[in-house]
Amino acid sequence: MINAVGNPQTLLLLGGTSEIGLAIVEEYLRRAPARVILAALPNDPLRDDAVAQVKAAGATKVDVIDFDALDTGSHPKVIDRAWDLAGNGRSAGSAPAGDVDVAIVAFGLLGDAEELWQNQAKAVQIAEINYTAAVSVGVLVGEKMKAQGYGRIIAMSSAAGERVRRSNFVYGSTKAGLDGFYLGLGEALREYGPRVLVIRPGQVRTRMSAGVKEAPLTVNKEDVAKLAVSASEKGKELVWAPGAFRYVMMVLRHVPRAIFRKLPI
Repeated sequence: MINAVGNPQTLLLLGGTSEIGLAIVEEYLRRAPARVILAALPNDPLRDDAVAQVKAAGATKVDVIDFDALDTGSHPKVIDRAWDLAGNGRSAGSAPAGDVDVAIVAFGLLGDAEELWQNQAKAVQIAEINYTAAVSVGVLVGEKMKAQGYGRIIAMSSAAGERVRRSNFVYGSTKAGLDGFYLGLGEALREYGPRVLVIRPGQVRTRMSAGVKEAPLTVNKEDVAKLAVSASEKGKELVWAPGAFRYVMMVLRHVPRAIFRKLPI
């Protein structure tokens, strides 16, 4: 349960080796110790590194559970397992068993933009991971948090989904779908207590973007993490990273398509 000074006691990271997701976890741990549950692919070679990183950041306990975004049939058991782990080790008089205070949805693929729109199998795969799987876990986490009457969900969207561009329209379309779903989920859950934050970063310096030419307003993952934690604590529903991106997109949303397609973005 989120304690009297606003610090969560249990964090769930869906996408347990995500660099941005781990940065958000670390930012929470800088403020106060917490239990961390990492949900990651069973064969992900970065799992051990993620555990070590979180322990070094001050986690009181770290659990790892198998999570395959493409296997949506397994997702109910994954989320049940996360809530079961959250309840283990509770002392008498502490928060009710099974409470997850903050769930971070931070898994996804970028892919090769030109290959994606010409390769049916890869286009479907990225859609299933970035959108379908995000909806799947969002429904399940939302159901759990509705039942417990509180909690925060932080969903990693992208400025690429706000107005989809020719240069990466398959990826952008998946983020547009994710974005719309989690904004709607926040509205649906609001009356029950939980809050949902959607983050729209521009380009972030991570492994995933290492081979991409750096764009203006590119930020570090630590910057996104600080913004995510601060905005979630304030109950915000939507933020851009960096904040200036909000005004850039405000303009781009209204540029006529004939002009928009000529812009070097």
